[in-house]
Amino acid sequence: MKKLLLLLVFFSTTQLLMSQNRDELYRPKIHFYPPKNWMNDPNGMVYHNGVYHLFYQHHPASNVWGPMHWGHAVSKDMVHWEHKPIAIYPDSIGTIFSGSAVVDKDNTSGFGKNGLVPLVAIYTQHNQQRADAGTSDFQNQSIAYSLDNGETWAKYSGNPVLKTPGIKDFRDPKVFWHEETKKWIMTLAVVNTIHFYSSPNLKDWTKESEFGKDLGAHGGVWECPDLFSMNFEGKEQWVLLVNLNPGGPNGGSATQYFVGAFDGHEFKTTQKEVLWADYGPDEYAGVTWSNTGNKRFFIGWMSNWNYANQVPTSAWRSAFTLTRELNLLKTDQGLRLRSLPVNDYVLIREKGNVLMNQNLEKGIEINLQSQAYRLEIRQEDLKDLRIVLSNAKGEELVIGYDPGKSEYFIDRTKAGVSDFNADFAKRFTAQRFFKRKAGYLELYLDATSVELFADRGATVMTTCFFPTAAFTQLRISGKGTANHVEWEELKSIWK
Repeated sequence: MKKLLLLLVFFSTTQLLMSQNRDELYRPKIHFYPPKNWMNDPNGMVYHNGVYHLFYQHHPASNVWGPMHWGHAVSKDMVHWEHKPIAIYPDSIGTIFSGSAVVDKDNTSGFGKNGLVPLVAIYTQHNQQRADAGTSDFQNQSIAYSLDNGETWAKYSGNPVLKTPGIKDFRDPKVFWHEETKKWIMTLAVVNTIHFYSSPNLKDWTKESEFGKDLGAHGGVWECPDLFSMNFEGKEQWVLLVNLNPGGPNGGSATQYFVGAFDGHEFKTTQKEVLWADYGPDEYAGVTWSNTGNKRFFIGWMSNWNYANQVPTSAWRSAFTLTRELNLLKTDQGLRLRSLPVNDYVLIREKGNVLMNQNLEKGIEINLQSQAYRLEIRQEDLKDLRIVLSNAKGEELVIGYDPGKSEYFIDRTKAGVSDFNADFAKRFTAQRFFKRKAGYLELYLDATSVELFADRGATVMTTCFFPTAAFTQLRISGKGTANHVEWEELKSIWK
């Protein structure tokens, strides 16, 4: 019996040490992640008084999904982040699901006092007891406000402000001010369509229209929408982001988008094909910041609902993508969304290393001294290309371009731990739709993730991986010449 107890103690201690070691190995250097426990969708992102606010779905008591709160962090540059206390807690109406936040500069809500401009959060409240009872009225929209720059929040006494019409999936409000109609517009995910509502004061809402019944991908439930205008060559264009789970291009969760027009009443598009903001398996719930003027900044949850609760970290669960700036790009097929990391990531770059005119058939070998790097490869003639990250245990992550199929790929079949989910160890692809001879690839590598920005952000892929030891070697090979290869270590965003 004594031996058995000793074995159990040894086994438990070994498992704990392995978990702690993995947590340190997998701890991101350049990506936002929670102080501890579970995180999913980014919420309520808003810029106010020189500060970027990032709220997020958070379960503070566990590293798996559970009763949702709004976690909170702030930044001056969307690169370095400071954790703040939990912003919004569950109440008798329900837990605090995804939503948005706005600066009510004209005090349409009446929440402003003594000249203070209110921040107003709009979010879904989910009543799990009513859901378990089999009712269909368990998701409703509520609001809260802050008069101290997001430090503390008071909930509106008239919540909920928009009750479900008896639809179970009725959630994730993204709100903005529409200047032409002088109204707030709410973009809401309803089953697998988008419903638009308007309000003069953020409290009283009127349904305007519906979109998406016969357009876009419908492999799962639509979630976390976002509608915003962008200027392209002097003309206003509207972009509608719609997150989908499942049904993504490489399985599970993903962010699709539509380019069209919005008149304050309805969104219309001539787009027939399905387009994705990120073709990798690990970007979801991506939405943008409010109140950022003519620029549009995006961030997504770096995971997938196929395995989000199972990935091998224990102290915290999941991270967010790099913050990206969105623009529109003209192609032979029409306007497409382009995304690149925001310019302030130059703040974390160390001195770079550059190689010119390298024969890729001979290969390029690079020793990695850190877990976070930026890699840039430019070619006048993009042909076969392979970028292999590896460690002494024979694990490897392979990124590249296949000219025969005209597709970029990321292969994590041998990249480390994958036994937590049968669908994790796979090769993921994205068609290259931006047709030109030259190639430009930019990669951001962190402890457990890679973000690929190909053709200057025309094609993006985000992928997570979990090696059992840090990747220490990087090899670039293929056909033709790499005219410019640049890599640099990235400093941690955390103090």
